[in-house]
Amino acid sequence: MGSDAPYAQSLPLVVSEIDVGEPGPGEVLVEVAAAGLCHSDLSVIDGSRPRVMPMVMGHEASGVVRDVGAGVAGLAVGDHVVFSFVPACGHCLPCASGRPALCEPGARANVAGSLLGGARRFRDAAGLELHHHLGVSAFSELTVVSQESVVKIDASLPLHIAALFGCAVMTGVGAVVNTARVEPGSSVVVFGMGGVGLSAVMGARAAGAHPVIAVDPLAAKRALALECGASHALDGAEPDIVAAIREITAGGADYAFEGVGSEAVLASAYHATRRGGTTVTMGLPHPSRQFAVSAVSLVVEERTVKGSYMGSAVPVRDIPRYIAMHQAGLLPVERLLTRTLSLDEINGAFDALARGEAVRQVVRFR
Repeated sequence: MGSDAPYAQSLPLVVSEIDVGEPGPGEVLVEVAAAGLCHSDLSVIDGSRPRVMPMVMGHEASGVVRDVGAGVAGLAVGDHVVFSFVPACGHCLPCASGRPALCEPGARANVAGSLLGGARRFRDAAGLELHHHLGVSAFSELTVVSQESVVKIDASLPLHIAALFGCAVMTGVGAVVNTARVEPGSSVVVFGMGGVGLSAVMGARAAGAHPVIAVDPLAAKRALALECGASHALDGAEPDIVAAIREITAGGADYAFEGVGSEAVLASAYHATRRGGTTVTMGLPHPSRQFAVSAVSLVVEERTVKGSYMGSAVPVRDIPRYIAMHQAGLLPVERLLTRTLSLDEINGAFDALARGEAVRQVVRFR
């Protein structure tokens, strides 16, 4: 939440006592164990993606169910869960078509800052109603969410690692396996080595792609990309970066992924693909930004540009699947974790994220 009356749209966040209501029908009370700091949070905090205020922030997290409301099925007190930041209704056309990341009631609830059923379960000390961030609001020791916002997981997975599956892993790996459907032996380039981009690198390696090229201007992140499975790591600040990618891939990558949220980087990703190549964008640019490419190249070169939101995931299917891949040694998710911190360190941690000094920092509540 912001610091000025009633609440500001920007930093710093305020850590304060709030009241958390009981779960209503179809809702669960979760004790948050760990919550990751993501650029999607930062874009709300710095005002580049306006949301209704006041708001309890945080969306990438894990926790333990402490209470369930009437009508909740498949969840019980004590269950370990990972949050999903689109509460899928299961009945709208996208949900019925197997695309719950595009759930229409879920999207409306997220924009409104409410739970899927329309309720808000937070109030501040003065009784003012507080909004939910993406139906999760994980920067709170306790949170009430719709049952559609949590996925039960294997309780043997450490919860501070489990949190990363709720956004970074689901989005990055999902973009590779769900949105692009990368085939073994195909070539992949990923622009931007944040949590999502590094997860895409892991996903490409697990899918059997080669080469897997990581692009980032920061040497430390390029080194981390190599640890996560990249075969090559290139400096994104180099003026001839597209030519370098084309040389490594003998004419261009089969698949390019953009995880920066920049229309200029997206254009570079597009130009780094071969004829018939696919470009997938996972980043969130400012809503005013426009992306332009040669229209004729889409036709005569049969190129494809695709958006990937939440990794085109089916969370109840994909989160347990990606956890199993991690447990099998295919996704070294623990390498994403830069550090853990307490809630009162959160503003400094967001500053570090904005400066590019961290991949995933996780607030640990337990």
